[in-house]
Amino acid sequence: MGQSISIFDMFKIGVGPSSSHTLGPWRAALDFCTRLDQENRLHQVTSVEVLLYGSLAKTGKGHGTDLAVMMGLEGFNPETIETTQLHARIGQIKTDRRLQLFGQQPISFDAETSIAFLSTEILSYHPNGMTFLVSMSDGGSLASTYYSIGGGFIEREGESAVSSGSVVLPFPVETASDLLHWCMKTGMPIHEIVMENESVWRAESETLEGMTSIWTTMRDCIYLGCHSGGELPGGLHVRRRAADLNRKLLKDHAYSNHQEWADAIARHGSDFSYIVDWVSCFALAVNEVNASFGRVVTAPTNGAAGVIPAVIQYFVTFCNGNSSDKVNQFLLTASAIGSIFKKGATISAAMGGCQAEIGVSSAMAAGALCECLGGTQRQALMAAEIAMEHHLGLTCDPIGGLVQIPCIERNTMGAIKAITAAQLALQSAPDFAKVSLDSVVRTMWETARDMNEKYKETSEGGLALQIPLSLSEC
Repeated sequence: MGQSISIFDMFKIGVGPSSSHTLGPWRAALDFCTRLDQENRLHQVTSVEVLLYGSLAKTGKGHGTDLAVMMGLEGFNPETIETTQLHARIGQIKTDRRLQLFGQQPISFDAETSIAFLSTEILSYHPNGMTFLVSMSDGGSLASTYYSIGGGFIEREGESAVSSGSVVLPFPVETASDLLHWCMKTGMPIHEIVMENESVWRAESETLEGMTSIWTTMRDCIYLGCHSGGELPGGLHVRRRAADLNRKLLKDHAYSNHQEWADAIARHGSDFSYIVDWVSCFALAVNEVNASFGRVVTAPTNGAAGVIPAVIQYFVTFCNGNSSDKVNQFLLTASAIGSIFKKGATISAAMGGCQAEIGVSSAMAAGALCECLGGTQRQALMAAEIAMEHHLGLTCDPIGGLVQIPCIERNTMGAIKAITAAQLALQSAPDFAKVSLDSVVRTMWETARDMNEKYKETSEGGLALQIPLSLSEC
């Protein structure tokens, strides 16, 4: 039996702009310091050097990998840190050339030299590798290597992934066929199968509380993004669009909170173009917050963080889905589909291109929306398959290594494709489908392995080479 993955592995609250290049390295640094503290060796540390390899080195500056590592070394939790204070603290570390290791041990640390971007070196296990080199007061040293394997998941060399681990689930699922087997055997919809599995880790009340926190974070992120103007950081001078679009669509309508805002959106119209505009606006909003080192939820990654929130907000606003039960059903079903892709392929753009991020998130959203709108288990899996089938081969070529172009717009496309896939599946008979979800997962993985490395989050191919402005010119 393979790895057991919880809903809270697929959906993690953290900081943008990248789950693999920001959240993963942050969690790796935090895990490394936690181990030092548990071994009572923290007070012996005199210096730390961080080596970044492969994709982490090639696009790490644009993704804020160095900032994330410093925050992790200082012991900050990405789920709870006040994001507005992040850059101030980074500035202080750079000015003082010192950091507080795990918030306890002051050490010298020069951000320019203590973090090395080794862009010509790639570790064999995964392109997102990093090594922490530590010198101790007794003259000794130690080294520990971690891999950021996508979606905020990390692995320490020699150990399995840092997640919910191996447990005995009542309904073990590795493939879509496994999931369908349990659904047919029990008569339960997908979300109920997932909820039964979640009970192995925690009480139902805790799972419900956690899902409320996930949706609240997503909802707040949409609202913040729809009310934040200006340019995105990083030097590409990308103008935020969600706030302008929000104002254009609502005109002068007054509101003071998220619920009043959502009610106003629903009252202003329901024609096709109006709904499409809002779905795009929701997705733009989330990924503009993500690009600004804001609070987001991996869904299943940061680069694809806007797809699922946009589709849920669409469901809540335009499809009578405004209840905690319906939102929870959506999240549970989406997590089941995401875990199948993680186990059978990858959710790391550095391994599989953007099909592993936007493609997976679109499949998750499509399957979840389909079930929430009354689709059968087979129709939900069909919706997920349709969504991924039409993302196969999508490359990851971020301009300047920033999660902005084409990443932000791709979230709007992923959301619209998810809704289309769900509707198509609802109007179809799965018995006549020629392509299964398992076959498209295998195809995605084969496509990922065949894809040229320059299209896997390196900024060395595609659109990244067509824009004359580089970060060195910013």
